[in-house]
Parts: sequence; C-alpha cells; structure tokens
Amino acid sequence: MSVLKVIEVLSSSEKSWEDATSTAVEKASKTVKNIRSVYVQDQSASVKNGKVTEFRVNLKITFELD
Repeated sequence: MSVLKVIEVLSSSEKSWEDATSTAVEKASKTVKNIRSVYVQDQSASVKNGKVTEFRVNLKITFELD
C-alpha cells in the first residue's frame, strides 16, 4: 500500500500558465521525490496598461512517501 502526500505550491511566469506549472514542478522536484501528479487549482494573471504581464498558478502536487 502506498501513502501519498499533497502540498500546495504557487508559481508565476511571464510566458504562460503552462510555463508557470512546469516551473513549479521542476523546482519542487529538486527537494520533493516521487511526484505523481499535479492539479492546477487556480489560475490568475497580473495586468498592467491593458496587457497581461504575469501568469500565476496555484498547484497541488501529489507525491508518494517512502
């Protein structure tokens, strides 16, 4: 039987929500092992002068405990 844990991570990118998600997983995987899945809970964006300047995601990362 495996035991899984979920952590919440916030990330941002100037490119896209997908890039913000990838960046979060890459950084989390440096200290968190056995990542199994990611769930994008929220997406938002910062706007300046009528243009999107930053994409933000709130993720739940699931990983298996040793």
